Amino acid sequence: MEPFTLITEADAVRIAPGSTVLLAPGGHVTPLAADTLRDRGVTVVVAGEAVLGEASRFVPAADVRVVAIGSDHTGLELKAYLAARLRATGRKVLDVGTHTPDPVDYPDIAREVALPVVNREADAGIVIDGAGLGSTMAANKVAGIRAAMCTTTTLARYARQHNGANVLALGATLVTPDEAGAICEVFVETPMTEPRYIRRLAKIAALEASRGRR
Repeated sequence: MEPFTLITEADAVRIAPGSTVLLAPGGHVTPLAADTLRDRGVTVVVAGEAVLGEASRFVPAADVRVVAIGSDHTGLELKAYLAARLRATGRKVLDVGTHTPDPVDYPDIAREVALPVVNREADAGIVIDGAGLGSTMAANKVAGIRAAMCTTTTLARYARQHNGANVLALGATLVTPDEAGAICEVFVETPMTEPRYIRRLAKIAALEASRGRR
């Protein structure tokens, strides 16, 4: 996809509704063109930089400064370890619990992590249980959440870069603290900017809104 250096009204009316276009760094969109692009649901991505237009609301924060983190009783130690690592990088950590070894249900914790993310009180979330699977399922029931269970740094990078994940799920019994720390680091430091990936987030949101109806 060749980037535009200038998008005029004449260009805007020829761009397919719902599509994504690239704008070269330093490029310009005329005011009238901007209105038309918005009305047509077109996403404008500044090459290598920002996302403009309707689809920008689906893109996870590129600069993760605030992280919500929670675990059930099986992940207490891992949660504490990751929270300390995140704080050491200058990030703010919202620890939503649990805080004792008494058994708790992972859907409750997943909800407490997910809500600050969708309400934009946190830039990303981390939820931990024994295997990470249940928390992933529960978090993904919250509208606007894209949770990914990752056991490697490669999966963490793909989850963010390709799929726009905004919540990382970890299994305390599947990864060591050092492995989890590396996964967490990649997750919070990997942005999502490529237009074809961003466009797909809007389709995920449409599926979510339709609740599976044809």
